[in-house]
Amino acid sequence: MKIAIIGRTADTGNYVRFAETAAEAVVTLNMGEAAGCNGLILPGGGDITPAFFGEKNDGSGNIDTELDIIQFQALELAVRKSMPVLGICKGMQVINVGFGGSLIQDLPAASRALHCYENGDKYHSSAIRRGSFLEMLYGSSATINSAHHQAVKRLGRGLQAVQWCPADQGVEALAHETLPVIGVQWHPERIDSAIAKISGEAVLSYFVSLISASAGQCC
Repeated sequence: MKIAIIGRTADTGNYVRFAETAAEAVVTLNMGEAAGCNGLILPGGGDITPAFFGEKNDGSGNIDTELDIIQFQALELAVRKSMPVLGICKGMQVINVGFGGSLIQDLPAASRALHCYENGDKYHSSAIRRGSFLEMLYGSSATINSAHHQAVKRLGRGLQAVQWCPADQGVEALAHETLPVIGVQWHPERIDSAIAKISGEAVLSYFVSLISASAGQCC
Protein backbone atom coordinates (compact mmCIF):
# COMPACT_ATOMS: atom_id res chain seq x y z
CA MET A 1 0.00 0.00 0.00
CA LYS A 2 1.31 3.43 -0.97
CA ILE A 3 0.16 6.78 0.42
CA ALA A 4 1.08 9.91 -1.53
CA ILE A 5 1.94 12.95 0.58
CA ILE A 6 1.50 16.02 -1.63
CA GLY A 7 4.15 18.44 -0.45
CA ARG A 8 7.82 19.30 -0.40
CA THR A 9 10.24 16.82 1.18
CA ALA A 10 11.76 19.45 3.49
CA ASP A 11 8.35 20.18 5.04
CA THR A 12 6.79 16.74 5.40
CA GLY A 13 9.00 14.73 7.74
CA ASN A 14 6.36 14.38 10.46
CA TYR A 15 3.78 13.22 7.92
CA VAL A 16 6.14 10.63 6.44
CA ARG A 17 6.86 9.17 9.86
CA PHE A 18 3.13 9.14 10.61
CA ALA A 19 2.12 7.44 7.35
CA GLU A 20 4.97 4.94 7.40
CA THR A 21 3.59 3.26 10.50
CA ALA A 22 0.92 1.81 8.19
CA ALA A 23 2.09 2.07 4.56
CA GLU A 24 4.82 3.20 2.18
CA ALA A 25 4.90 7.00 2.10
CA VAL A 26 5.63 8.74 -1.22
CA VAL A 27 6.33 12.47 -0.95
CA THR A 28 5.62 13.94 -4.36
CA LEU A 29 4.49 16.92 -6.40
CA ASN A 30 4.07 14.72 -9.48
CA MET A 31 0.56 13.70 -10.50
CA GLY A 32 1.84 10.55 -12.22
CA GLU A 33 3.41 9.37 -8.97
CA ALA A 34 0.32 10.33 -7.00
CA ALA A 35 -1.91 8.40 -9.40
CA GLY A 36 0.10 5.26 -8.70
CA CYS A 37 -0.67 5.42 -4.99
CA ASN A 38 -3.64 4.04 -3.05
CA GLY A 39 -4.42 7.06 -0.88
CA LEU A 40 -3.47 10.69 -0.58
CA ILE A 41 -2.50 12.88 2.37
CA LEU A 42 -2.70 16.67 2.04
CA PRO A 43 -0.39 17.87 4.83
CA GLY A 44 -0.26 21.00 6.93
CA GLY A 45 1.64 24.08 5.82
CA GLY A 46 1.16 27.77 5.05
CA ASP A 47 -1.97 29.61 3.96
CA ILE A 48 -3.88 29.04 0.73
CA THR A 49 -3.80 31.80 -1.88
CA PRO A 50 -7.05 33.70 -1.13
CA ALA A 51 -7.89 34.12 -4.83
CA PHE A 52 -8.69 30.40 -4.91
CA PHE A 53 -11.75 31.08 -2.76
CA GLY A 54 -12.59 34.39 -4.41
CA GLU A 55 -11.10 36.83 -1.90
CA LYS A 56 -8.31 39.37 -1.69
CA ASN A 57 -5.57 38.84 0.86
CA ASP A 58 -6.83 39.87 4.29
CA GLY A 59 -4.40 38.33 6.74
CA SER A 60 -3.07 35.31 4.84
CA GLY A 61 0.67 34.67 4.91
CA ASN A 62 3.35 32.08 4.11
CA ILE A 63 1.66 31.50 0.75
CA ASP A 64 2.97 29.02 -1.83
CA THR A 65 0.69 29.34 -4.85
CA GLU A 66 2.57 26.72 -6.87
CA LEU A 67 2.05 24.17 -4.10
CA ASP A 68 -1.61 25.19 -3.76
CA ILE A 69 -2.20 24.47 -7.45
CA ILE A 70 -0.54 21.06 -7.20
CA GLN A 71 -2.52 20.15 -4.09
CA PHE A 72 -5.81 21.13 -5.74
CA GLN A 73 -4.82 19.06 -8.79
CA ALA A 74 -4.06 16.10 -6.53
CA LEU A 75 -7.43 16.43 -4.80
CA GLU A 76 -9.17 16.52 -8.19
CA LEU A 77 -7.21 13.44 -9.27
CA ALA A 78 -8.18 11.59 -6.11
CA VAL A 79 -11.87 12.44 -6.54
CA ARG A 80 -11.80 11.20 -10.16
CA LYS A 81 -10.17 7.95 -9.10
CA SER A 82 -12.26 7.54 -5.91
CA MET A 83 -8.96 7.56 -4.02
CA PRO A 84 -9.29 8.16 -0.26
CA VAL A 85 -7.96 11.53 0.93
CA LEU A 86 -6.90 12.69 4.40
CA GLY A 87 -6.32 16.42 4.87
CA ILE A 88 -4.46 17.68 7.93
CA CYS A 89 -4.57 21.36 9.00
CA LYS A 90 -3.90 23.23 5.72
CA GLY A 91 -4.82 19.99 3.97
CA MET A 92 -8.33 20.11 5.44
CA GLN A 93 -8.62 23.69 4.21
CA VAL A 94 -7.49 22.58 0.73
CA ILE A 95 -10.33 20.04 0.76
CA ASN A 96 -12.83 22.68 1.82
CA VAL A 97 -11.74 25.20 -0.80
CA GLY A 98 -11.43 22.48 -3.43
CA PHE A 99 -15.12 21.68 -2.98
CA GLY A 100 -16.08 25.35 -3.25
CA GLY A 101 -15.86 26.46 0.38
CA SER A 102 -14.10 29.47 1.87
CA LEU A 103 -11.86 30.35 4.82
CA ILE A 104 -11.61 32.86 7.61
CA GLN A 105 -8.23 34.33 6.68
CA ASP A 106 -7.25 35.49 10.16
CA LEU A 107 -9.11 34.43 13.28
CA PRO A 108 -10.15 37.04 15.87
CA ALA A 109 -7.71 37.51 18.73
CA ALA A 110 -9.70 35.35 21.16
CA SER A 111 -9.74 32.43 18.75
CA ARG A 112 -6.07 32.86 17.85
CA ALA A 113 -5.22 32.62 21.54
CA LEU A 114 -7.36 29.51 21.86
CA HIS A 115 -5.67 27.77 18.94
CA CYS A 116 -2.24 29.17 19.84
CA TYR A 117 -0.95 29.68 16.30
CA GLU A 118 1.93 31.89 17.40
CA ASN A 119 3.23 29.63 20.16
CA GLY A 120 2.89 26.07 18.87
CA ASP A 121 0.22 23.52 19.63
CA LYS A 122 -2.65 24.41 21.94
CA TYR A 123 -4.60 21.55 23.49
CA HIS A 124 -8.31 22.16 23.88
CA SER A 125 -11.62 20.32 24.01
CA SER A 126 -13.73 19.46 20.99
CA ALA A 127 -17.22 18.13 20.37
CA ILE A 128 -17.81 15.32 17.87
CA ARG A 129 -20.82 14.78 15.63
CA ARG A 130 -22.94 11.76 16.45
CA GLY A 131 -22.61 9.02 13.85
CA SER A 132 -19.36 10.39 12.39
CA PHE A 133 -16.14 8.48 11.88
CA LEU A 134 -14.59 10.43 14.77
CA GLU A 135 -17.32 9.32 17.15
CA MET A 136 -16.46 5.76 16.23
CA LEU A 137 -12.81 6.48 17.07
CA TYR A 138 -13.06 8.76 20.10
CA GLY A 139 -16.65 9.07 21.32
CA SER A 140 -18.60 12.30 21.70
CA SER A 141 -15.64 14.53 22.62
CA ALA A 142 -11.86 14.64 22.52
CA THR A 143 -8.94 16.84 23.51
CA ILE A 144 -7.03 17.88 20.40
CA ASN A 145 -4.03 19.99 19.40
CA SER A 146 -4.40 23.13 17.27
CA ALA A 147 -1.79 25.34 15.62
CA HIS A 148 -3.57 27.56 13.10
CA HIS A 149 -4.80 31.11 12.54
CA GLN A 150 -7.28 30.32 9.75
CA ALA A 151 -10.47 28.27 9.78
CA VAL A 152 -13.36 27.07 7.67
CA LYS A 153 -15.90 29.81 6.93
CA ARG A 154 -18.29 28.36 4.33
CA LEU A 155 -18.33 24.58 3.97
CA GLY A 156 -17.67 23.19 0.52
CA ARG A 157 -20.22 21.21 -1.47
CA GLY A 158 -20.96 17.78 -0.06
CA LEU A 159 -18.92 18.38 3.10
CA GLN A 160 -20.21 18.26 6.64
CA ALA A 161 -18.55 19.35 9.87
CA VAL A 162 -18.00 16.37 12.14
CA GLN A 163 -16.02 18.05 14.93
CA TRP A 164 -15.87 21.57 16.31
CA CYS A 165 -14.41 23.64 19.12
CA PRO A 166 -17.16 24.52 21.64
CA ALA A 167 -15.43 27.76 22.64
CA ASP A 168 -15.63 29.43 19.19
CA GLN A 169 -17.61 26.90 17.10
CA GLY A 170 -14.65 26.53 14.72
CA VAL A 171 -14.73 23.44 12.50
CA GLU A 172 -12.09 20.95 13.64
CA ALA A 173 -12.88 18.10 11.22
CA LEU A 174 -14.98 17.43 8.16
CA ALA A 175 -16.04 14.53 5.97
CA HIS A 176 -17.56 14.27 2.52
CA GLU A 177 -21.08 12.88 2.47
CA THR A 178 -20.39 10.28 -0.25
CA LEU A 179 -16.66 10.27 -1.08
CA PRO A 180 -13.83 8.77 1.01
CA VAL A 181 -12.53 12.26 1.82
CA ILE A 182 -11.89 13.38 5.39
CA GLY A 183 -10.01 16.24 7.02
CA VAL A 184 -8.91 17.32 10.47
CA GLN A 185 -7.83 20.84 11.44
CA TRP A 186 -5.68 19.45 14.25
CA HIS A 187 -2.48 17.38 14.06
CA PRO A 188 -2.82 13.62 14.60
CA GLU A 189 0.71 13.14 13.26
CA ARG A 190 2.21 14.85 16.33
CA ILE A 191 -0.45 14.86 19.05
CA ASP A 192 0.89 14.06 22.52
CA SER A 193 -1.26 11.18 23.73
CA ALA A 194 -0.11 11.76 27.32
CA ILE A 195 -1.78 15.19 27.22
CA ALA A 196 -4.74 14.48 24.95
CA LYS A 197 -5.51 10.94 26.17
CA ILE A 198 -6.17 9.94 22.56
CA SER A 199 -3.96 8.54 19.82
CA GLY A 200 -3.53 10.19 16.44
CA GLU A 201 -2.84 6.76 14.97
CA ALA A 202 -6.57 6.05 15.21
CA VAL A 203 -7.18 8.59 12.43
CA LEU A 204 -4.50 6.96 10.29
CA SER A 205 -5.97 3.50 10.92
CA TYR A 206 -9.39 4.72 9.82
CA PHE A 207 -7.87 6.30 6.70
CA VAL A 208 -6.13 3.01 5.89
CA SER A 209 -9.46 1.22 6.28
CA LEU A 210 -10.93 3.59 3.66
CA ILE A 211 -8.07 2.67 1.32
CA SER A 212 -8.66 -1.05 1.90
CA ALA A 213 -12.39 -0.65 1.29
CA SER A 214 -11.73 1.35 -1.88
CA ALA A 215 -9.39 -1.35 -3.18
CA GLY A 216 -12.02 -3.98 -2.47
CA GLN A 217 -14.62 -2.08 -4.47
CA CYS A 218 -12.26 -1.80 -7.43
CA CYS A 219 -11.43 -5.49 -7.61
